[in-house]
Amino acid sequence: MFAILLPLTTEAQFSRLGKDICYEGTITGSFSGGDYAPFWFTSNRYGLSSHKNNYGYLRGAIQRDAMTDSLRNWRIGYGADMAVAVGMESKHFIIQQLYTDIQWKALRLSLGQKERPLELKNQTLSSGAMTTGINARPLPQVRLELPDFLVIPGTKNWLAIKAHIAYGWYTDNAWQREFNNNSTNYYTTGSLYHSKAGFLRIGNKEKFPLTITGGIEMSCQFGGTGYNLRQRAGFDSPIEDKVSLLNGFKSFWNAFIPGGGDVNDGNIYSNREGNQLGSWHLRADFHGKGWSAAGYMEHFFEDQSQMFWQYGWKDMLWGVEVNLPKNPFLSSFVYEHIGTMDQSGAIYHDKTPVVPEQISGCDQYYNHHIYGSWQHSGYVMGNPLLSSPIYNDRFGVSNNLMVYHNRINAHHIGLSGQPTEEWGWRLLYTHQKSLGTYYTPTPDPQKANYLMAEVTYNPRKIKGLGITASYGHNDGEILGNSNGGMLSISYSGLFNKTK
Repeated sequence: MFAILLPLTTEAQFSRLGKDICYEGTITGSFSGGDYAPFWFTSNRYGLSSHKNNYGYLRGAIQRDAMTDSLRNWRIGYGADMAVAVGMESKHFIIQQLYTDIQWKALRLSLGQKERPLELKNQTLSSGAMTTGINARPLPQVRLELPDFLVIPGTKNWLAIKAHIAYGWYTDNAWQREFNNNSTNYYTTGSLYHSKAGFLRIGNKEKFPLTITGGIEMSCQFGGTGYNLRQRAGFDSPIEDKVSLLNGFKSFWNAFIPGGGDVNDGNIYSNREGNQLGSWHLRADFHGKGWSAAGYMEHFFEDQSQMFWQYGWKDMLWGVEVNLPKNPFLSSFVYEHIGTMDQSGAIYHDKTPVVPEQISGCDQYYNHHIYGSWQHSGYVMGNPLLSSPIYNDRFGVSNNLMVYHNRINAHHIGLSGQPTEEWGWRLLYTHQKSLGTYYTPTPDPQKANYLMAEVTYNPRKIKGLGITASYGHNDGEILGNSNGGMLSISYSGLFNKTK
């Protein structure tokens, strides 16, 4: 692969690919009593977890970061990350990551399945992203990107950009068939994935302490084969048992520039091909001496009514992040408020010859009339506080891929500290209220509380060893009550370190 994509180089240059390889082995076990595993034992773990009370896995990974070659124009990284699991939703053997990164200066081509961090949020303390987060298993993809902010020439470090464009595919065909369990609910197999994003950073913290970063990301699920679909004109009338959803190159173009229409739109209803969604981002950072503070927002949209200002932006994820000077008590603090109650209002109506007025409400966040919902292998691909389909047996909608709780109001707090070099801690707490969805409202507002307290020990005498013990708690009507513990032991190191 490398010989095709890279210019001819000497044998000595290729020999570096066997150096500076990180390895890590992890064994993790989660045990709990109650309705489900504690929420934060399941969520935002890249899908390598379970909502079941007891689960565990043995995980092994090797990785070579492309930035190991930071002094070279051509940089190569790769990784393989696999697990053997018990108590998971489906597979016992899991390929979590398998990828190659080929980079020329600032531009990177990333091939394969790779865990990618949150955009403009604290990776360990945030509740997660609204569009593409860290809650579901990563998708294999071909991704062209500027992975780090690149200073625009001639701006004296005052302007920098970051961007990507990617196409990939879903790997949950078997899971969707099993989850459907011969019901008449709609589902898809062989679906494709597209994402793109662009961010602009304004400011030079070496000259002035304030920087502002903003941008947009958009994603789309498209193509594949649809089963048990219904016409939108009469949702209870099937069209065919099995329908191809791919229109060749046109589908790839309609994913990139939203256009076209879905197979079950009919002659009246206007739509865009595929499950289209995205977010606007804005973040302001103040950089002090040894400390920093930031405020940020993410506005999610399902269609043009919320992408622009047709009905106003009432639904948001708002956040504050503070990183304190080094001390033995508290290192970082995050507070977030997530509100998705409005969704452009409760009424949706397409233009028809009878009533030629368009009302673009009832956005139904994460739900879709062909692809079920914005999910992969049962986990929503955005913020986990909008309930994942894996919980639908509790909500009385078994075998249905819908997101049942998408009209929520939540407050989330994340804290972390490093009392010593060996000891660290993390605390997550979330209070949530839900009204279900507009189409399937809860009889009364439902509430929930999710807590996780975690302690990590990295002994100095055994370099590379990490031991993490966690306590988790759920209560409330949404996911019921649960208490549990998780223990994770890992060991990491470096193969063939460059001298």
